[in-house]
Amino acid sequence: MVKIAIAAASSQLAREIIDKLVEAQKHEIIALVRKDPAQFPSLPGVKWVQTTYGDKSELVSLFKGVETVLSLFPVHPDAGNATQKRLIDAAVDAGVKRFAPSEWATGVKLESSLEFIPWYAGKIEIAHYLESLNKKKRVIEYTRFQVGAFMNYLGHPHQTSRHVTTLPLQFDFEKQHATLIEGSLGDAVVWTTVQDIAGVVARAVEYAGEWPAVGGISGSRITNEDMLRLGEAIGKPFTVDWLKMDDVESGEMINSVDLRSATPEEIGAFLKSATRRILAAISRGAYDVTDEWNRILPDYEFTQVEDFIKKVWGEK
Repeated sequence: MVKIAIAAASSQLAREIIDKLVEAQKHEIIALVRKDPAQFPSLPGVKWVQTTYGDKSELVSLFKGVETVLSLFPVHPDAGNATQKRLIDAAVDAGVKRFAPSEWATGVKLESSLEFIPWYAGKIEIAHYLESLNKKKRVIEYTRFQVGAFMNYLGHPHQTSRHVTTLPLQFDFEKQHATLIEGSLGDAVVWTTVQDIAGVVARAVEYAGEWPAVGGISGSRITNEDMLRLGEAIGKPFTVDWLKMDDVESGEMINSVDLRSATPEEIGAFLKSATRRILAAISRGAYDVTDEWNRILPDYEFTQVEDFIKKVWGEK
């Protein structure tokens, strides 16, 4: 049994992780939320706790006896990364053994791509913060769960998970449309299902060894060229919009949008901007991922892109 605290437990990926942890029927989970806990389902071993995350002493108290803290905040609204730093400081003061910062995307080359996807800058600042805390001696064990991109997005608009909402990005299988940068056929992306992310986390919290600081979860790596070929193989060939890198770099940047309240026009503008920026980051290798957790868990069978696509979209 592991006592686990999950920050931003109402987030979609957090809900996937909680469901997986509950399946083990042996963990004690403190699910931290800003909303009224009564809004959330009663789950075995899960206690929903309301907090603003603003009071460090309250967090220290909540973390007493906790072995692992998982942070699933979106980093871009966290001004100065103050909330996540407060979580880390409280975890250290409470004697928490392990902390997982809010990564859950991209890979080790993210830092060189921040000019294109600046909404992820907080991930790098928090990584440096954890490094500095442990510079003289280790005060808290941590791993940066890096997963590339959610494979479930390739199934849009089908609901391929319990909680995660998807959007069509560079590959839209429904409309058989792709958006790519000229000369990018060899660019690779690691796609990982949210189910596999949750599965690895469930194994990681019980892992007896030391967590790797860089914690790549490499679900299925595929190049743009092979993805286009896969579309043809299942009878869904893509029409491709080829972009010039200069146009991508000079295009309008929209950092975020609230999908729950945004108009269709706002969502469309965001998707166009975000897709172009992500493509530029992919060209820098930002969504290629190392395989630390794959090597730690060699018996774990990850969903492969080809199997996922054939299951969702059918074979030719």
